[in-house]
Amino acid sequence: MPTSTSPDAVPSAVPPSRRELNKAATRQAISDSTLELLRSQGPGNFTVEDIAESAGISRRTFFNYFSSTEAAIASVTHGFLDTALEQFRLRPADEPILESARAALVELADPMTVAPMAELFSLTQASPLLARSELEAWDHCTEQIIAAARERAAQNPAAEMDELYLRALAGSVISCGKAAMEVWFSRCGTDLSAESLSILRQLLIDSMGLLGSGFAAPSRNGPSTTLQDSPSSRFQASASSAPHSSERS
Repeated sequence: MPTSTSPDAVPSAVPPSRRELNKAATRQAISDSTLELLRSQGPGNFTVEDIAESAGISRRTFFNYFSSTEAAIASVTHGFLDTALEQFRLRPADEPILESARAALVELADPMTVAPMAELFSLTQASPLLARSELEAWDHCTEQIIAAARERAAQNPAAEMDELYLRALAGSVISCGKAAMEVWFSRCGTDLSAESLSILRQLLIDSMGLLGSGFAAPSRNGPSTTLQDSPSSRFQASASSAPHSSERS
């Protein structure tokens, strides 16, 4: 089939090779085994060798993917954030960054999608070392948001990239995400039921809504928010009209 020559055409994604699929499967096996050991043994009570044995790989293979047990543990959070970033990159190039971030979270509709990250967050709170690895994963995502926004600008030559706006917004998005996780943990603790995970997802979405509304204080007397009637569902107009020169369409 001939390839479209339209300047607006988006090249179709190249299917991953068998080698890439095998590497992804190995990486996932390591992450899954690490999380299982974290559940059963607790932080600091297992080694790289334990993870490798559980994943059915060699110690050397482990180090082809991760530099330490802490990095393997943090990969669970990286996995969720990478999925959110993939959804972000699928949004229209002329859409405000903040609306795209909210929409990316909405696309992760199944509460079970956030389950591994939620479980990891709850398991690592008692370990300063692992909690620091979690923070590093979120900080890494800040740079990835900035990179994705620059990719978007390349698709939309009319857009002007304001570095201060971009970095402040990306940092705020990540800070709101971390705040949602902390509030969820304070409310639900280690509860990973479907209801608890739905609360977490709603908090993540509402945190984007608060950011988009300029942190207008939510009403204490109003009805509780739902996915259809939350701050995130009402902020697009304010986000679109906010002074951000980096997103002129």
